[in-house]
Amino acid sequence: MGMRPPAGLPSLSRRSRILLVVAVVLAALLLVGPRLIGMYTDWLWFGEVGFRGVFTKVLLTRFVLFLVVGIVVGAIVWLAMLLAYRARPVFVPVSGPNDPIARYRTTVMSRLRLFGVIIPVAIGILSGLIAQANWVTIQLFLNGQAFGITDPQFNMDVSFYTFDLPFYRFVLNWLFVSILLAFVANLITHYVFGGIKLAGRAGTFTTAARVQLAVLAGTFVLLKAVAYWLDRYSLLSSGRKEPTFTGPGYTDIMAVLPAKLILMSIAIICALAFFAAIFTRDLRIPAMAVALLVLSSVLVGAVWPMIVEQFSVKPNAADKESTYIERNIAATRQAYGITDDKVTYQPYSGDGDAIPREVPADVTTIANARLLDPNILSPTFTQQQQRQNFYGFPPSLDIDRYDIDGEMRDYIVAAREISPNNLQGNQTDWINKHTVYTHGDGLVAAPANKITAPVLDPTKDNANNNNAGYPIYTVSDIASQDAGTQVIKVDQPRIYYGEVIGQGADDYAIVGGAGGSEAREYDTEQTKYTYTGSGGVSIGNWVNRLAFAAKYTERNILFSGAVGSDSKIIYNRDPRDRVGQVAPWLTTDGDAYPAAVDGKIVWIVDAYTTLENYPYAQRSSLDGLVADSVDATTGRLLPKKEVSYIRNSVKATVDAYDGNVTLYQVDDNDPVLNAWKGVFPDTVKPQSDISDDLRAHFRYPEDLFKVQREMLAKYHVDNPTEFFTNNAFWSVPNEPTVENSKENEPPYYVMVGDQETGAPSFRLTSPMVGFQRDFLSAYITVNSDPKDYGKITVLQLPVNKQTQGPSQSQNSMISDARVGSEKALLERTNTIRYGNQLALPIAEGGILYVEPMYTERSNTTTSFPQLSRVLVSYQESAKAGSRVRVGYASTLAEALDQVFDNGGAAGAATAPGGTATTEPPAGTGTTPAPTAPTTPTGPASSEDVSKALAEVNAAMDALKSAQQTGDFSGYGAALDRLQKAVDAYQALPPS
Repeated sequence: MGMRPPAGLPSLSRRSRILLVVAVVLAALLLVGPRLIGMYTDWLWFGEVGFRGVFTKVLLTRFVLFLVVGIVVGAIVWLAMLLAYRARPVFVPVSGPNDPIARYRTTVMSRLRLFGVIIPVAIGILSGLIAQANWVTIQLFLNGQAFGITDPQFNMDVSFYTFDLPFYRFVLNWLFVSILLAFVANLITHYVFGGIKLAGRAGTFTTAARVQLAVLAGTFVLLKAVAYWLDRYSLLSSGRKEPTFTGPGYTDIMAVLPAKLILMSIAIICALAFFAAIFTRDLRIPAMAVALLVLSSVLVGAVWPMIVEQFSVKPNAADKESTYIERNIAATRQAYGITDDKVTYQPYSGDGDAIPREVPADVTTIANARLLDPNILSPTFTQQQQRQNFYGFPPSLDIDRYDIDGEMRDYIVAAREISPNNLQGNQTDWINKHTVYTHGDGLVAAPANKITAPVLDPTKDNANNNNAGYPIYTVSDIASQDAGTQVIKVDQPRIYYGEVIGQGADDYAIVGGAGGSEAREYDTEQTKYTYTGSGGVSIGNWVNRLAFAAKYTERNILFSGAVGSDSKIIYNRDPRDRVGQVAPWLTTDGDAYPAAVDGKIVWIVDAYTTLENYPYAQRSSLDGLVADSVDATTGRLLPKKEVSYIRNSVKATVDAYDGNVTLYQVDDNDPVLNAWKGVFPDTVKPQSDISDDLRAHFRYPEDLFKVQREMLAKYHVDNPTEFFTNNAFWSVPNEPTVENSKENEPPYYVMVGDQETGAPSFRLTSPMVGFQRDFLSAYITVNSDPKDYGKITVLQLPVNKQTQGPSQSQNSMISDARVGSEKALLERTNTIRYGNQLALPIAEGGILYVEPMYTERSNTTTSFPQLSRVLVSYQESAKAGSRVRVGYASTLAEALDQVFDNGGAAGAATAPGGTATTEPPAGTGTTPAPTAPTTPTGPASSEDVSKALAEVNAAMDALKSAQQTGDFSGYGAALDRLQKAVDAYQALPPS
């Protein structure tokens, strides 16, 4: 019976080959073309913002890494195939007419160079593409600097674990991949060309096949020995004890660590056994060595540690883990910046025995109590300050502070931006969307403790209610600039870069002249504008126009008459995205906020350096740590990564007009930032370049504070036994204003009085409750003022004191009979929303809770939140029975009057200072209280008595005026003035 000879690959006709080549070229263009266009436009963009060095350095690092790994892996595979081919038998035995290998052997032999080159090249390219993503590991290894801190186990500098060890792991992993692929390639090549024949039970190997495979296998096992050695250091970031703590525990150090050394020794012996097979010609020895290694890894590497854990550690866990918990506490505090030199712990009684109006800090705190909630008022800002439908505000506004006429005050701030999602009808036409509606107009601010007027009766419609309960706006825009009425000075109010602008998928604008044409951009109802800033990439030449037309798949960029020789394209307009683009090695905060700095509107973006493998430090998911109730409702972007180290070492600014990005170093002692400065020199400016005006608007970032408060909830504990039992832990309270909320209560910026000077201080605060409890356990505050920026103060309440926490305070307020009855009436026609519940420490030991209540008309699309009522809760001291007093009124002044009366435990006759609810008349509440005169030695004259009585009458008039206008700040000052006037009168000697 005749047999058909083995056939090779089917041949293609000339036409088929041409079509195949064309198809491959088109596919390559479709795959590579967009990337090349993206690289070119990115190169232009990085040049525009002045960070082209970052782009080229990252690109060059990726390319070199691609080449090195690709060449090394491809070369090792190619060498393994070449050696197997050259050592092939001269006469290849055929196992009968149906030999399945013969056909493949013929095919390979007919295209030997093709198979010998294309396989290693393909593997090398794929490996290089995967490896180039690790450019951060390479650069940190090359530029890493010492931390000056050594670990307690191996006495190695922390930089070894954060900069060096990841690189060694990277190299080792790719050597593993290379040897494994080479082993497979060598094995298959020997098999195809007859070096290995599967005959009998074990098969046969030629000498060359046995030697080559033994060398590759021995090398692989030798690399495994190196991996065991490096595993010892990786134990310092072990997660075996999570969630109790991160880092090695007793079992890791006493059982796993010795096991790694034993396994390393066995792996070396196993590798030597493979190398010995070269001479012994017996594969049973390395096979037995491999079995020994596998068995040892199970017994020594897994079973033994499990026995130690179950029978030695768990019965005595608190004692066994004590040393390692201490290490975890020290490392975590260092890694998260909560060491004793940065955190001050102060005892706080929870009992307020002092009279608030006699404590200067309390007067300032209550006078600046914030009633406007930035997470609720965005619709109000939109309705009252939108001006045109195409403008908009972010869903969550921001808080900043300004010194106006010598008075420091916090403001709700927002930029009036172009909102691409608000464009309607013909406004969405390409010309209008991208060349007419290009920019926003102005900074809108409102004092955080003022409203237009109190709402007298929110259950009824009346003229007062229509204009009451709303912010008092300070606007810095084109109109105010032209009219010379700006309170917050802004020289250029036009906004081309912002959070709302960047929401669109194609958030680009084409600005600048078009060959001498008239101004096109909408500016005001009467005027048009032409952009003159330095921002934007020029599209005056056809190459750039073609590139951006392809990037956005928009032919109008090529053919529109609105695009001329002087035109620029502005894109990447979200401030956070711009910072993330120019500094890909930084993690940006979830919130950028606008500020008027040196006459410009700039976006301030906090940026962090982070590490995932700080030894012994607690590791946690960053997106979980910074999530809270605000994030859940606003859709705020959160970074998603594991961290065990974080520093806010960089403050970035983005000019709202020209998009310039500037990075400032604000932590000179961050070794991670110093390493990145070695990678990208001259990209981060020193602290000396920060202007005083800019520094005055720096806020302590919320995301960092959320991470630190979560760590402080556990790591304020010094005793490892208490740490293990969790008894002394705190918890972040759940959002109290939302029923059955499982989200964390967000921290809040507040303006409080400094305990030493009484001056206003801008801080970020958060109450903490007991572990899985509702009672208040601590109050954490961090300073944002330039003088004490970053100083964390923790007020610790006694464990035997049951001070009401946020949820309990909320329950006390809404359970009040007055609140319940009016709430039932309001809910018939209104939607009720509770604003931020602020916890304010006052009375040298007490906690005052202040919470605004907003109403919004139901069943109407034009309603927006209106501040209708203020709720106040205060727990009296233990001497007065720890009674909780609740205030509920249209103004904070009235609510405080209900809490601090003559019978109140605080001893305040009336409310001490507070929040203005209307704009005060000129001079009201601003007259400083005179210093009490010294007691005269002789009898008082009639003139002295008349002056004293006149001062008493003047103080009473000021008090009445402040009460009538609702000026609580002036009310407190007038009270203080009246008290001093009465004291002065009583101090007069008899006449």
